[in-house]
Order: sequence, then C-alpha cells, then structure tokens
Amino acid sequence: MAADGDLYHRDFWAWTQAQADALRSAARITNLPVDWENVVEEIETLGRSERRELVSRIGTIIEHLLKLSFSPAEMPRRGWIETVRRVRVEVQAVLDDSPSLRREVPAIVANQMQTVARLVADLLDDAGELTPDLRARLRTANFSPEQVLGTWLPDAPR
Repeated sequence: MAADGDLYHRDFWAWTQAQADALRSAARITNLPVDWENVVEEIETLGRSERRELVSRIGTIIEHLLKLSFSPAEMPRRGWIETVRRVRVEVQAVLDDSPSLRREVPAIVANQMQTVARLVADLLDDAGELTPDLRARLRTANFSPEQVLGTWLPDAPR
C-alpha cells in the first residue's frame, strides 16, 4: 500500500486510475458490503475532474493567444497576456500533481484549438472585428503544445 500512497503524492490522476482498477478487481473476489460500482465511479470522477480542469485551463490559454494573434483591439491586450501567464502557472500546478496527464496535452491542445477558434470568431464578430479573411485565418490557426504552455506570446496583429 505504501507504493499506492507514494503514487497518490507523485501523480494523482494515475493514482485514481490505479485505484479504480484495484477496486474493480477487489469487487470480483470479495463479498464485503461495499457499493463497489459507485465507489469506483467516484474515484474515476476525481481523475476525470483533474483532466477536465486541464482541458479548461488550456482552452483559456488558447482563447487569449488567439485574441492576441487576431484582435486589433489594443486595450485588452495587457489583460490577455496576464491571463495567459497566470493560467500557464495553474496548468503547471495540475501537471505537477498529475504528471501522467502531460501525455494528454497534445490531443487536448489540438481539440481545443478548433473549439476555441470558433468561440473567438464569435467574440470577434460580436466586437465588430471579424472579417471573412480573419474568420478563414482563425479556422486554420494552430498553436503547438510548446507555444500554449511555454513562454511564447504572439506579436500584435498588423
């Protein structure tokens, strides 16, 4: 059990997955009056919420990087930069708690790029900043995981 406790402190997400598997195995060989199915579900939910938090924070970073890349607005730029920097720190905290989620980052970034680009297009449209050319450029926008989580910031649009 010490190894599981160690994993809990090293990689929370991996711990939730291992515990769910162990509970499923235990349920097959014991007749203890435990609501195994729901206990497993709760443990898995803890892990899923950790991943959802990562997805949400990466989405926020991408949103603000897209705004920095494509919005001609000057006033909110500083706030967008501050948000990107703050949320990158928050993402790092999630990845420090659950390092095995790091392998999920490329897929999360790819999925969030498309979803968030549509959101940003709507936001820019609402602000009267969206042109057909800008919409097309947003559809093909792509940031690497290193750009999203590193120190990179886009130049202001020209």
